Amino acid sequence: MKRNREEEMEIVWQTPANPPEARDYIFRDGIRYVRPYYFEFICHVKNRWAGKTIVDMFAEEFKGRPYDYYVSAVKSGRIQVDGEMVPVSYIVQPSQKISHFLHRHEPPVMAWEVAILQKESDVLTVYKPASVPVHPCGQYRKNTVVGILQAEHGLASLFPVHRLDRLVSGLLILARSASKADDFRQQIESGKVQKQYIAKVVGEFPEDEQIVKVNVNYNAREGRSTVEVESVGKDGTPLKGKAACTKFTRLSTNGTHSIVLCKPITGRTHQIRVHLQYTGHPIANDMLYLSEVLTDRSTKGLGADRAAAAQLAHSLHSSADEEFSGSGENSKEDFSIDPMCTNCPDLAPKGYDGHEEGLWLHCVRYTGPNWTYECPYPDWASLD
Repeated sequence: MKRNREEEMEIVWQTPANPPEARDYIFRDGIRYVRPYYFEFICHVKNRWAGKTIVDMFAEEFKGRPYDYYVSAVKSGRIQVDGEMVPVSYIVQPSQKISHFLHRHEPPVMAWEVAILQKESDVLTVYKPASVPVHPCGQYRKNTVVGILQAEHGLASLFPVHRLDRLVSGLLILARSASKADDFRQQIESGKVQKQYIAKVVGEFPEDEQIVKVNVNYNAREGRSTVEVESVGKDGTPLKGKAACTKFTRLSTNGTHSIVLCKPITGRTHQIRVHLQYTGHPIANDMLYLSEVLTDRSTKGLGADRAAAAQLAHSLHSSADEEFSGSGENSKEDFSIDPMCTNCPDLAPKGYDGHEEGLWLHCVRYTGPNWTYECPYPDWASLD
């Protein structure tokens, strides 16, 4: 789709209908980048946004760019309301369609292969590498498992069967039809599916099986979970956490670290990570749960895990900005520089340098009625 919105150049704008292609990726020093591209973001005015000017709405709700950028974007037509240009003083109303045409820079991920493990007529299983999200979310669209499989293997219409966090590696099951995905969903919801992970944790984990049954309360604002041992708070009010249970079995140890088999009976956000923290043996490289100190996400707008890593870098170096300032090696030879873009000339958006270690947490097996899918162990699972 072409739109002439700049006098000096013709821009091709992409939408979610444009599939990722192999040429969209740039590989440097073990990092997979996405070649920046023009994209139309669409949202609709929420009730709490109504009554604000178009510029104030963006500046307050989407803080990744400076106020002056939004002023220029409205004036140039890169931000429109119901398909029309509006003045910077325009007051938005509920349910109006807002289009933001921008030069999109996706966060980089590690350049590990998304290896196909098993390919059936209705099911695909892959070895998901750490750092790569499963499906489009937030700033990620092409740098996702689903996007990479479509670009590099021509596999489309894939339906992830289960959740696997971005920093977690291992088995990922994808249905190849909506009906098959629904079959899996019903099995999971009825408790007929067993999941197994392995984790590399701090210290010598107990030899006997450990069963942790404590509620998990996920705080979306902080991006992390906590455990709740009691059923009510000190003031007698009911706690917000959801019932959760995980079984842990030690597979090996060298005294410094242990490899632990994790069997989550329930599926709460960060359940394995926070339950291991509760046992006193957190995942050995889990910066978010190795510390009891809450991570400040406000200054850079980062996710909780990335902010925790930045906080550690700040304690080891004089400035976290030096560690997370974007890839200084990026050059404009690989893509066109957009004069209004706040991320150019870097490939990565601000706050993302691409050098990110995956969690030592890995999905190894899913078992259901008459089926089992498995994934090889990662290198870190050996303590030799």
